[in-house]
Formats: sequence, structure tokens, C-alpha cells
Amino acid sequence: MKDIEISEHGTPGALARLIEMHALYYEREWGFGAFFEARVAREAGEFVAVLPRADSRLWFARAGDRVLGSIAIDGRHATAQGAHLRWFILDDSSRGGGVGARLLDTALAFCRAQGFSGVHLATFAGLDAARRLYESRGFRLAAEAEAESWDVRVCEQRFELDFRAA
Repeated sequence: MKDIEISEHGTPGALARLIEMHALYYEREWGFGAFFEARVAREAGEFVAVLPRADSRLWFARAGDRVLGSIAIDGRHATAQGAHLRWFILDDSSRGGGVGARLLDTALAFCRAQGFSGVHLATFAGLDAARRLYESRGFRLAAEAEAESWDVRVCEQRFELDFRAA
């Protein structure tokens, strides 16, 4: 874990790796297909195209030139809706070693430094390790409903962290 750097400086191919990690994991574990991969590619690409911004960041966990994980904070609508945590993913080889906690803590520290009132994320039931990590940082389940936003029926969930309550 010590050899893994968390940085907002992307390297060539880092965005493609973010998309690849999402596509491989969610297809293998949940049956998400091309629709999901295209949506991640489109939305992440649109986000990166507006960077740099004072209210938004994208971080990568890297070992040398190899991207092992990512997380983003989209603060473009933070005043009205809170910041949006997005594209939090780890390579299979990096799960369970504290890299995810480091990425999440980096993102939350940024939110606090920006003075955001809170942060939210969209996920779905069954991602238990991620849920435990979110809840350990103060996130609470705010809503859940059966839906097909990712072209696969899942119990979608919204988690929120209110910094004013902390």
C-alpha cells in the first residue's frame, strides 16, 4: 500500500483504465453490458473535459504508471444538491488493502476543504464492502428503489453524508 500514490494528475490512458475497471467488474459480477460501459465512458469523458475546476476533482490510485483505482468529486451542483461522489472503483488486485479508504478519505477531505454542505453517491444493494466503507465515514442510506438506470434491474441506493451534522 505504501507504494501506491493517490494523485489527481492523470496519465495517458488513466481515463480509459477507469472505464475498463468499471466495465470488467460490473459485467463479471452483475451482468452489466455495453450500455453501462458506454454510459460510464460518456459521463466520465464529459466530466474530464471540463476539468480543471475548483469545485471538482478526479483522483487515481497508481503503482508506478499502472492505475489501480479512481474516485471523483463533481462539485458543479454542490450549492444546491451537495457534491456528487462518482467513479469509485478499484482494480481486483487492490481490494481489501486500504487503497479504497485512502481514495475515499482524499475525496472527503477535498469536500470539507471546499466547504461543501455534504456529498452523495448513487450505488445499488449488494456492494457490501463499499457500503461498509461509506458507512464507516458517516454516509447514511437516504433512498432505495428497484430500477434499471444501468440497463440491469437492481435495488438502486442513494447514500448521503451531511457535513453539517458531523
